[in-house]
Order: sequence, then C-alpha cells, then structure tokens
Amino acid sequence: MPKNIMDKATIGTLADRAAGLDAAGGNARLKEIVRRLTFDLMVAIDDLDISMDEFWTGVTYIAAAGRSNELGLIVPGIAVEHYLDLRLDEAERLAGLAGTTQRTIEGPLYVAGAPLSTGEARLDDGCDDGEVLFVQGRVTGTDGRPVAGAIVDVWHANTMGNYSHFDPTQPAFNLRRRIETRADGTYGFRTIMPSGYGCPPGSQSRLLMESLGRHAERPAHIHFFVTAPGYRKLTTQINIEGDTYLDTDFAFGTRDGLVPPVRRIDDAGEIHARGLNKPFAVIDFDFSIAAQAEGVAGTEVSRPRAAA
Repeated sequence: MPKNIMDKATIGTLADRAAGLDAAGGNARLKEIVRRLTFDLMVAIDDLDISMDEFWTGVTYIAAAGRSNELGLIVPGIAVEHYLDLRLDEAERLAGLAGTTQRTIEGPLYVAGAPLSTGEARLDDGCDDGEVLFVQGRVTGTDGRPVAGAIVDVWHANTMGNYSHFDPTQPAFNLRRRIETRADGTYGFRTIMPSGYGCPPGSQSRLLMESLGRHAERPAHIHFFVTAPGYRKLTTQINIEGDTYLDTDFAFGTRDGLVPPVRRIDDAGEIHARGLNKPFAVIDFDFSIAAQAEGVAGTEVSRPRAAA
C-alpha cells in the first residue's frame, strides 16, 4: 500500500471524535491528550505505511508486556523515562534552579517502607560474601548548608543482580534502608558492592532490545530518593565506575556527574578499624537538593510502586 494516502484533515476529524471533542462532559485534559496521541499515531501509520499485521503485532506485544509487568523496564529502555528527566532538568533551569545533584531514572524496583535508621545503617544481611562497600557523604541545600533530618532512601541489587522483594531468596528489605541525616547533614551506610542486571531471558523487554540490535544490560548502580521538608525530592542513582555497561546502559540511567570514584582500601590498620578481615571499598558522595519553588513542576511522582 502506498504511503501518505490519507488526508490530514480526515485524520484530524477522526481523532477529534475518538477523543470525545464532539461530546459534552468528560475530562478535558484527557481529551486533549487522547486527541493528540491518536492523531499522531494515525499519521505515523500513514507516514510509515504500517500494515495491519505490524499494528496488531505491536498491540499483542504491549499486552504481553503488561501481563508480565515489564512496562516499567520498557519505558526506560526506549529512553522515555530519561527524556522526562531531561525535560524536568530544563524546566528547573528555566526557573533559575541550579546547583542540585543530577537526577536520573527511578526504575521499577523500589519498595516502600524500608526500615529507618539515624545517621548510618547496614543494608546487607551478611549472607552475600561480596566486596564490602561503605558509602558516606552529606546532604546540603544548594546554598551549601547541611540539611539535618533529610531522608536518604537507598536500594540496590545483590551480587547476582537481584533485588529483595522481587527475589524471594532474600529477606525483606535486604539492601534497602532509609537513613535520616545527622545535624551536620551527614549519612553513611555499609553494604556490599552491587552487580548490574539485565532484562530477564525470554522477556518482552529483552525481546525488544535485541530486536533493535541493542543489549539489555544495566551497569552496577545504587538508587536513592533524598527528601526533606521544604525541599524538592531528588530521585537519582550512582553508577559504579569501571562497569562494562557504564556507557551503554540500556535504561539510559548513567550520567557523567553520577559516577563517583571507588577507593579500594587494603591497609591492615584501616581494615581492622572497620571491624573487617579483608579489603573493602569506599564511595564518598554528597547530595545537593533544591528548596521548594513556586511555578515549577513537582518532583514527587505518582506511579505504581511495590510495598512490602
């Protein structure tokens, strides 16, 4: 079938009706969104000469991804979640907000309700014989002043690339904690060095990546929410330097400012002082968060999340 055989005005009229623009009532914002997306989809079908077989293959794929709860992987995998971050970055820049820690994707593996500690915490249950890692730093405002009582909500995978709650072999909230900063804004935690992970073998998300000629792997990383009264919520993560997939993260989560140095410590005195019997790693990472501001898109995102 030839391309561009439909008149744009005809497509527009059909999209108007599909969105209920000729009907009273309904949600005006939803009508606006459905009209635009329906119109753009119909135009894309015409421009690309998408066949009925191709269209229904796509519908079947989306349905299968929904049944397997993989849309939370596919959205970052096609760069849309990263795009939303870039768009919010630009909105903040235009509003004059600067000096904050870079944001990056949340991903689909957060679990609400992790235990709360003050100042510091141990995240791992001691059963994974991975490299011991200490992460420490400070939370400040963009003015450099410490933010006491901020909550650093942290979660990451184990050495097999698996997350507690989604991996039934791990205890509840393993490698997940909330840490309240001290009066000087500092926080710290002991954990194990995480591994990256990939989309599950045979999954819809991996099928899409491989069909695009891409891999479906993430580098090792540690997720954070940082919140405090009167401040904008920060959603971010740090990536572990040297990871094979650092520069090709399938989820577009790596950002240059979020790859801190890893210090390996093999000095016997420092090992003993930490109560260990083997070398360990240290990452220093400070967070800078912005005060609440009027007229800027919010950073508290309403989306489905797991809860224990």
